[in-house]
Amino acid sequence: MKPDNHAMILSDIKKYLLTNKQITLGELCIHFDTEPDAMRGMLEHWIRKGKVMKHTFEESCSNGCLKCCNHDAMEIYEWVE
Repeated sequence: MKPDNHAMILSDIKKYLLTNKQITLGELCIHFDTEPDAMRGMLEHWIRKGKVMKHTFEESCSNGCLKCCNHDAMEIYEWVE
């Protein structure tokens, strides 16, 4: 990825988070058509700057495990500026 594209995507993520306030990792991946690990890496930029906060939910499924749950839906990111 070219540096210009990287900066543009970070800016787009910022705008999207400002508009939506809180959003799941899964929703971000769908909107930006990217893989969860790649999106986490981009979100980490904003987390280091203190602009984004990550929330996780440790809810278990009806079987008492986390294997069958959608982990991307359990990660919520919030713009905190």
